[in-house]
Amino acid sequence: MDDLKDIVSRNIIYLRTNNKMTQLELGEALNYSDKAVSKWERAEAIPDAYVLKKLSILFGVSVDYLLTKHDEDELKAAKTGSPQRFDRRIISLISFLGTWTLAVVIFTIIWFFGSVQWLVFVYALPISLILMIVFTAIWSKRKTNIFFISLLVWSVLAAIYLTFIDRNWWLLFTIGIPAQIIILLSFKVKIMPKK
Repeated sequence: MDDLKDIVSRNIIYLRTNNKMTQLELGEALNYSDKAVSKWERAEAIPDAYVLKKLSILFGVSVDYLLTKHDEDELKAAKTGSPQRFDRRIISLISFLGTWTLAVVIFTIIWFFGSVQWLVFVYALPISLILMIVFTAIWSKRKTNIFFISLLVWSVLAAIYLTFIDRNWWLLFTIGIPAQIIILLSFKVKIMPKK
């Protein structure tokens, strides 16, 4: 059993350092404390099956890879998480650009029928921000979402205001102030890491 602890420890250390992550960043990605990661890396404990699976997804390796001893050449030749991170950025970018492409298509179709509806682009902003919030929540650190959520609130308020601009609903933006405070406070709440 000690051999397995050493093997898993060595593999986690290699994958974490190869991906330029700190123990704290790895712990946050797994929803564990940096102390738990430190225990795994000191070979005092082995992550459970659920964590091994999350590690394999995070670093783009198999669970078997995490449980198998590798010599230095195998470690260096291993395909690790960087391509997966690159793919995540590409997927996010494609989705973001897809939303704006769809907005351009809708604008063009409406324009062909003799109407200019520039509000299509105003509505595309909150939709693309929702996509960014989803991808950031899945693939990135929790705290990076504060920016996108704040932009989403203000862009929705702006879209409503611009839709009904003839009614001069400028007071609508006062809703954004308490909403922004709620957003900031909600990101101050700490999630208790698993032991």
